[in-house]
Amino acid sequence: MKLERLISIIFKLLNNEILSASSLANEFQVSPRTIYRDIEAICAAGIPVVSYHGTNGGFGIIDGYKFDKSLIGSYDILNVITVLRSLSSVFADKDVEHTIERLQSLDANEENKTLSVDLETHKTEPSLLINLRKAVHEKKVIRFTYVSKKNEFTSREVELIQLYYKYRNWYLYGFCRERQAYRDFKLSRMMDLTVTEERVVTNHEVKSDPSFSDNHSEAFEDVVLRVNPNSIAQVLDQFQNCSKVINSDGSMTFTISVYQPLHARWFLSILLSFGSGVEIIKPVELRTLLFDEASKIIKVYEDI
Repeated sequence: MKLERLISIIFKLLNNEILSASSLANEFQVSPRTIYRDIEAICAAGIPVVSYHGTNGGFGIIDGYKFDKSLIGSYDILNVITVLRSLSSVFADKDVEHTIERLQSLDANEENKTLSVDLETHKTEPSLLINLRKAVHEKKVIRFTYVSKKNEFTSREVELIQLYYKYRNWYLYGFCRERQAYRDFKLSRMMDLTVTEERVVTNHEVKSDPSFSDNHSEAFEDVVLRVNPNSIAQVLDQFQNCSKVINSDGSMTFTISVYQPLHARWFLSILLSFGSGVEIIKPVELRTLLFDEASKIIKVYEDI
């Protein structure tokens, strides 16, 4: 759209001393004549664009011209740019890159940057994220094979609504036609994705941030772990936000509030990853579950 192109050109000029008409034409896939008309429109709007002649000539905005920054400070701008850059690196999103350019024009001093964000994507294939983001934007219906928590393979056809990142995982939220209900899908369990040409016509609502209600509060239970000195860093990486006590022998006691710990497979998997460095003090039933799981692992390697 012309308006979006005009806005993008303005911010590009604010971020660069001189830009040629040919470089702008290549960027926006239009003719140089169209760029000249766009520059005339920008000048008519009151933005002081200057024309430079010669081999390295082009267009620029007069020195000293800045947008009004009264509504947002440079510290806020830097934080927003940092998060957007992480998103841009994940999705290779040109729109996000253009937004970053616009924010940079507000004179954010990146030498003062104190925040860095890296949205880890090692659990999810990058191309899957990019294809899904594009499909969400275009409101397409998708098909894929999904592996449930019970390791069951099912074919799904879903009307896409949104992607979201939570608890170090990417999720897809949409209307599942097989279940005739709204569902969340973990991207790491999605296989054989096909983006169809069918567009979503239903006006679905975006999912609000889920949280446990008061009715679920009784399902949380304290899990107490004794962690030996050589495993403290590993456990802290997983459970930093919990009650911790340093013992006289150098070990630590962690008290972690877990939702239905006896049914939480994810929690059992984390405990197994600690090996012999962690001992479950309570609940006793969780000790039994871990022992049974460890016994199954030993049976796999009985012939060694």
